[in-house]
Amino acid sequence: MFPDEPPYLGQHTRTPYPRREVVLRLVWGCVQATVFRWSPRPFHRFRARLLKLFGADIPAPGQVVVFPSVQVTFPWKLALAPRAMLGPHVIVYNLAPISLARGANVSQRVHLCAGSHDYSRWSMPLTSAPIHLAANSWIAADVFVGPGVTVGELSVVGARSVVMKSLPSHKICFGHPCRPVRDRLAPSA
Repeated sequence: MFPDEPPYLGQHTRTPYPRREVVLRLVWGCVQATVFRWSPRPFHRFRARLLKLFGADIPAPGQVVVFPSVQVTFPWKLALAPRAMLGPHVIVYNLAPISLARGANVSQRVHLCAGSHDYSRWSMPLTSAPIHLAANSWIAADVFVGPGVTVGELSVVGARSVVMKSLPSHKICFGHPCRPVRDRLAPSA
């Protein structure tokens, strides 16, 4: 450090994670970049079992869909109920727990971001809050979902929306910022 240097963002930053978790994340990163990513597209059960091996809460690995291009930061902070889906190129930045209830569907290139930084402090420490996608909710392509958000049951979030606040059940929502626009009826057979 330079004694006369003015403060700067990120000053005195260090990882908030214990060494064991840092090592486990490194091992997961190697597995995710090779075996997970290289697995054939239809091998959803295999990828779900890899996630489960690293601590994900997946009670029925054969009943979820996880594409090989999905990126998960901490498998041990991920919960996938049966019939949940993480589509192609989804980013699961789960500094806090992220859970998908039964039938929750996350489309391609969605970013689920359960972390941020406290910009009011020079060290910019990490902040985090869980994300929960309720039963049969659908997050369409290219959506950003921020920390602390719950998307209600049977709700739809339209493509390219930015979701920074929780959304109610049975609604069609879209926009930047995302907001409920109209009711969603239950799908027909």
